[in-house]
Formats: sequence, structure tokens, C-alpha cells
Amino acid sequence: MNRDLYIDFAKGLATLSIIFIHTAFWSGQFYIPTEVRVFSLVFDVALFYALSGITSGNNIEKTLYRLLKLQITYMIFVTFLFFLDYFFKVFGLNFLSLEWLQKFYSTFGSKYATTSISIEPQWQNLGNWYLHQYTNVDTFPVVMGSFWYLKVYFILTVFGVLILRFFPKHINWFIGICIALTLLFNIFPWFYPSGQVGYVAFYMAIFLIANRMRGKKVPTKMIPVLYGIVAVALAWMFWYYRSDIFYQINKNKFPPKIPYIIWTLFSLTTLFVFYNRLKITKESFITYIGKNAIFFYFAQGISSSLVYFLVVPLKENMPWWMLMVIIYVINIILAFIISAGLKKVDSFGWNTLEFLRKKTAF
Repeated sequence: MNRDLYIDFAKGLATLSIIFIHTAFWSGQFYIPTEVRVFSLVFDVALFYALSGITSGNNIEKTLYRLLKLQITYMIFVTFLFFLDYFFKVFGLNFLSLEWLQKFYSTFGSKYATTSISIEPQWQNLGNWYLHQYTNVDTFPVVMGSFWYLKVYFILTVFGVLILRFFPKHINWFIGICIALTLLFNIFPWFYPSGQVGYVAFYMAIFLIANRMRGKKVPTKMIPVLYGIVAVALAWMFWYYRSDIFYQINKNKFPPKIPYIIWTLFSLTTLFVFYNRLKITKESFITYIGKNAIFFYFAQGISSSLVYFLVVPLKENMPWWMLMVIIYVINIILAFIISAGLKKVDSFGWNTLEFLRKKTAF
């Protein structure tokens, strides 16, 4: 079966959008206008859950094996990140000074400035990362700030494949339950649970709707209807919540509430409209990113942290829009280079595990 390059293309564009979002919302907080930062959320993480739904099947063994591989790849990455952060601090304390390190970390702003710099490795952090408790990485703060997606993805995929496997004739019922729960949590916010429930209820609906779209095409006559519904929903949102809601979209993202949900409708509609309609026949830079999306996702956390050190000295010396374009391009280039390195780290990690397996096998 030939690989659907549209999926890779869409993943690639979604990944580039995530890089832009993290360019705008992290280092961009120092110079990019709020309006531009909010507009960056038009094509957001919901696309990844939809694409996962399109590509998922009901094979439990295959899905769990894929998740296990992803977990090991993730553990290899955070182990590498842990020692990178640790050795940087050891180098700074031994060859520079504590004051230099404190000034270095202050570049990220007071919210992410570290309060404890020590040559003693914080092993508890590594253990927490393995278990998806994303305590901050002082040297690369954007990394863990973007990893909430991964925990929800694991939960979503497990529940999703169980629904697809054991309740194939009742998928619409589960979609309805997820939508009803999302509405319930928003209409009666005192019922809104902490933890991952709010995330999973909304993104599970997207996952299952996308799975129902698998192999299908949105009828041409329905396209203006769908975009009309999106336009009406956006108009209602600004009428009901007033225009100030525009500046609160990001606050309504964690966990997803009605304004953010409406904000995602345009990107999701566009994804489904072009699915099985836009034919991608050749490999490209964008499809390459899509095929290696997980490594780019890891890499952009590092690159989005590094660009802080360009933003801080340059933000007063050029127009914000010019700096934004320059930083975004540099961020993509850095993510490309770092992702290639992370693929080699991943390969080394897997080879090490295979070596240990052979040496410890009876």
C-alpha cells in the first residue's frame, strides 16, 4: 500500500505551524504584538490529533507496539536532554561562574529563571520525565512547555484504539458522548475536572470524527456549508464573549474551552476539505518534516529555546515583523539540524538497548 503523502504534507505544515506558534508565544513575548501571537493559533495542535485519527486502525497490538516505540524514543530523548542540561551547568560552574549562569538563564525571563543551580544531578527530574511529569528543563524551557501534547496523545491513542476495536458500530455514540462532555464542562465550569479529562473529551471527538473520515471525501456542495458554519460560530463567539475574547484564546486552550474550540474549527475544516482532494505526488521538504514529525517536535523545543539569545539583543534594533520572520526562519533551520542529530541519538539509544538485550539474554 502506497504511503499517503497528503498525510505527511499535512503533518509537515502542522509542524511548521507549531514552530511558528512557539516562536511567537515564547521568545516572541518580548516583541511580537498580541494580535499576531493569537493568529498563530489558527493552525494548532488539534490538527495532529485529527491526522492521528485518520491514520489509526483497530489493531491493538500494532498500536501498542507503536506507542511503546514512541515511549522508548521519548525516554532516549529526555535522557539525552537531562545530561545535556546537567553537563552545561557543570561546565558553567567550573569554567565560568554562578553569576554567569544566572545571567544566562535570566534571558528566558523571570518566569523560567532557575532558582537552583547545582553540580549534583537532579535524578528525580529524569524519573518524572520518564513518567510524563514535565518538570522544567532550565537550559531549554520550551521543551517541557510543549510536551503536554504527548501525554494526551498517549491517553487518546489507547482509548481510541479500544473504541475502534471493541465498539466499531458505536463510534458515533462515543463522538456524541465526547461532545456532550465538552459542552457540559463548558456550560457548567464547576464540573470541569482537573488533569487530562477535559483535554481527552475534546480531542477524542476530533480523533474519532477524523477516523470516520478515513478514505472519504467531503462533498463539494458541503464545502461552503462547512465554512459557513465556521463563520457563524466565530461571529457568535465574538458577539457572546465580546471582542476581548480574541486576546484570551490561548488562555482558553489549557484545557480547551468553547472559544478555543471554535478557533480550531477553521483549520480542522480545511484539513478535511483537502483530504482526498489535494493530491501530493512528490516528496518535498514539507513531507520530509511530516515523516519525521516527532523528531522535529522534539527539536523545536530546543531551537525555540536557543532563539531567545538572538531575540533579546536584536529586538530593539529592527521592526518586529522583520525580526519575527528572521527568527522563524532560523528556528526552522535549527530544528532541521537538531532533528537530524536527534535521529542519530535515537539510533544510538536503540543500538545500546539492543546490545544490552543480547548481553543480558539467557
